[in-house]
Amino acid sequence: ADMFANEEGGPEPDWVITEREQFSDFRDLNKDGKMDKEEIQHWILPQDYDHALAEARHLVYESDVNKDQKLTKEEVLDNWNMFVGSQATNYGEDLTRNHDEL
Repeated sequence: ADMFANEEGGPEPDWVITEREQFSDFRDLNKDGKMDKEEIQHWILPQDYDHALAEARHLVYESDVNKDQKLTKEEVLDNWNMFVGSQATNYGEDLTRNHDEL
């Protein structure tokens, strides 16, 4: 659905302009007009971003009803679908194992 068919003489949508800027400013690090293996790796797995920490923060933020930065058993159970679908729990795999903390 995000495909753009460039029509002769027609203006580019804002999102296309933004994507071109993102590519030239942040993705194409060696400025050769294309992405090589290292540039793709940097894009997909940036060294300065912790995916597990970000996902954990997201789960706590969305599930912590009383906003005390701690999850109760009830908060986890009330939001079980978020945890089952989370990469942080291997898509629910860790929730089926025996855990004392749960």
